[in-house]
This record gives sequence, C-alpha cells and structure tokens, in this order.
Amino acid sequence: MFTGIIEEVGAVSRCSGSELAILATVVLDGLELGDSVAVDGACLTVAALHEDSFVAQVSPETLARTTLGRLRPGHAVNLERALALGDRMGGHMVLGHVDGVGRIEGVRDQGKFQLWRFRAPDEVAKYLVPKGSISIDGISLTVIEPRGAEFSVAIIPTTLRKTTLSAKRPGDPVNMEADIIGKHVYHYVKEGRGGLTQEKLARMGFA
Repeated sequence: MFTGIIEEVGAVSRCSGSELAILATVVLDGLELGDSVAVDGACLTVAALHEDSFVAQVSPETLARTTLGRLRPGHAVNLERALALGDRMGGHMVLGHVDGVGRIEGVRDQGKFQLWRFRAPDEVAKYLVPKGSISIDGISLTVIEPRGAEFSVAIIPTTLRKTTLSAKRPGDPVNMEADIIGKHVYHYVKEGRGGLTQEKLARMGFA
C-alpha cells in the first residue's frame, strides 16, 4: 500500500523486455529485494539492487494497462516506497494497481496554483465524485468538478516541483487509479450485496 505522496523523481536507465532499471537515491534507503515500489503509480517488485538504482520486473498485464511500456532511458518517473507501519498517512490509500490510462486535457493558471483538467478512462470515470481521491501517476490528488469522464484537480507549486507533472503537457497519457474505498462502495451498492431494502436495514439496526 502507498499514500500517493511522491518521495522522489527517478530516471529510467534501462528498459529490457520485462525489466525496468531505475536510477534513484531516496527510495534506495532501506530497500530490499522483494520490496514494493510505486513507479508512476504502478506497484512493482524489486528484483535487483545496485548502488545507484534498482531493477523491477514488469508483467505483461502491467505493460498493457499502464504507461510503463512507453518508458525509455532518460524518462523521469515518480517513485514511492510502500507504506511502513506507523508512517504518516499524508495522502490516501493507493494500492499501486493502475485502473487505466487517462489523458491531460488542459492546464490553467490560478494565481500560484494551477487547475489541471483530465479525461479518465471508463474504468475510472464511474468512480469520480466531488472531493474524492484519485491517484495520477502515483500522486494523491483531489477530484474537482467531475463531469462525465472529465474532471479537474488543483496542483500546488510543491507538487509541480517534486513530481513529473512539471514536464507533462496537454495530450500526455497518465496512469490513473480510482480510490479503493469508492470502488468497494460502488460495487457493493450496484450488486445489491447487503441490500438497501427496509427489511435488511432494520435487521442491521439502521431502521
């Protein structure tokens, strides 16, 4: 599990088949073989460690559902180590299981802040709610004004400075993961599990 608070921006040093080598500094501290690292929001397992980098193996499913298959040497990536017990939960619960690839639609200045507009894939759009959480390239952000598949987020200067968003432009693809709590609630209600009938609510003590 992750929080969506990016620890550092790393750089791809090698792409070879299912292996992805990434230059890093901060996330290497305490990292061990088998540990999880979110790379642009996708949870990957550390398969090898070097003094200045780590190597992760990327499954065909991950390559198909994320932007990782488009990475090339020199590309910058957002990095976050898995949450440790006792850490501060600064963002929201991010699993690193990317739901789909969305797109940046536009960027508008709002004083010191920026308003970014995104288009979500169908796998994400149905979970969008005002003030809900979403992970974009591994960054924990808050949904503003969702309208169908489109929504906005407010980006503070610190987020621009400490993530790869500063290098993104309208039209660029981004990894998106919907809030896990929202997904569970959506499917629970949609499938009628537990039911919302008066009889079942009464048995549960709510009516």
